[in-house]
Amino acid sequence: MKHILLIEDDPILRENTAELLELSNYKITTAPNGKIGLETALEIQPDIIVCDIMMPELDGYGVLQGLAKTEQTKHIPFIFLSAKTERKDVRKGMDLGADDYITKPFEEDELISAIESRLAKAAILKDNRESATNEVEDEQSIRNLNDLKNFFDDNGKTFSFKQGEIIYKEGQHSNYIYLIEKGLVKCHKLDDQGKDLTTALHKEDDLFGYTSFTENTTYKETAAAIKESVLLGISKNQFIEIISSNHKVTLDLIQLLNDDLVNVKDQLLEMAYSSVKKRTALTILKFADKLGSKPTDFIRISRNDLASVAGVATESLIRTLSRFKDQGIIEIEGRNIKVLDLQQLKNID
Repeated sequence: MKHILLIEDDPILRENTAELLELSNYKITTAPNGKIGLETALEIQPDIIVCDIMMPELDGYGVLQGLAKTEQTKHIPFIFLSAKTERKDVRKGMDLGADDYITKPFEEDELISAIESRLAKAAILKDNRESATNEVEDEQSIRNLNDLKNFFDDNGKTFSFKQGEIIYKEGQHSNYIYLIEKGLVKCHKLDDQGKDLTTALHKEDDLFGYTSFTENTTYKETAAAIKESVLLGISKNQFIEIISSNHKVTLDLIQLLNDDLVNVKDQLLEMAYSSVKKRTALTILKFADKLGSKPTDFIRISRNDLASVAGVATESLIRTLSRFKDQGIIEIEGRNIKVLDLQQLKNID
């Protein structure tokens, strides 16, 4: 049953109109003047308000203006019921936001029809507002990998690491998932002979540090900053909540994990079947890409890191770099390397 607030200072008209509306199956609350009417509207928040204009203490215009100031009441349909019939009076009421204006004396059907029409319109507008709110909420939700990275930007904890500094070690509990805001990170493991093998290189805008999302496992590798890096981290529990409530993000992460597996397989094939020269050449190109540099620009990288990614002994890598330099393929200045003949480097077997 819809609830109508009737604000009318004439007691006879107020009583008769209330009885008329009750017989039309509406719940009615009445108020004898504008001041009480506004207080009542704020308290009960009716479905619609029918209000006289000329009243003591606060007129109908003041009631309407008071309702417009409050979020809970500003959308309530409002019908003026008045003996003031001049065009300027009607115009003033409509300009203030009234939904309809009925002049006294009025017919029963005229009032009921106006109320039904305004209630229907209010229901449609309410649905539209709720739909718009849902769309805004949906726009703010995390729907894909890019939204997830924006969430890191807005909510992640900032971590700073100097060049060579350890981010986490193999065997430590995996508490955070990281997004690289700036820098370059390598993940690596030591084999049984103590040989360092780089398993992944992560550049700016890359996610890393994820292990099992269903079990409380530890990191399976060590991560370190190759150069000064700034990371954004969110807790593993928070990360799990996000992917649990958004299947599209989960699918994007599955694709990311698949890409990681493909890269690992390619790296294993290179280590198994490529020559030291080929692996060294590919590693130089890989570092240039991860550092966001052109191969023909100087890149600064340690020989140990190059050897670790290439999967060769540091001594073998240094000898290979010397041969490349003698052949005019690269230029070396201290720890800096620049490619002089890119095509020849790519074609090395």
